[in-house]
Amino acid sequence: MKLRELVEKLNLSVRSARNSLDSEVTRGYASDLLSDVLANSEEGDLWITLQIHQNTVAVASMKNLAGIILVNGREPEEETLEKAEAENIVIMVTEMPTFELIGRLYELGITGMK
Repeated sequence: MKLRELVEKLNLSVRSARNSLDSEVTRGYASDLLSDVLANSEEGDLWITLQIHQNTVAVASMKNLAGIILVNGREPEEETLEKAEAENIVIMVTEMPTFELIGRLYELGITGMK
């Protein structure tokens, strides 16, 4: 499923790299530990987190993730947005808590399985 479809179906707000919404999501990955995401995420994953600092963009770029969704209405820091635009990393936000968002993603066919 493409990021664009998820934005529409889940009413996500896009904060960066709007021109990259055609990226394909292969699975989901939820973690708030950057070291965990570095060790275990894979290219094409959609990262669910509450972390708003610019290091998230570095991790997403290194792992070639499809995008990042920030939960609980969290907004990325200004430096994070600047870095995301420069690295072409899609950051989206939602008011949903992590548990609810993951359930909705699962219903849409996005799982954590390879």
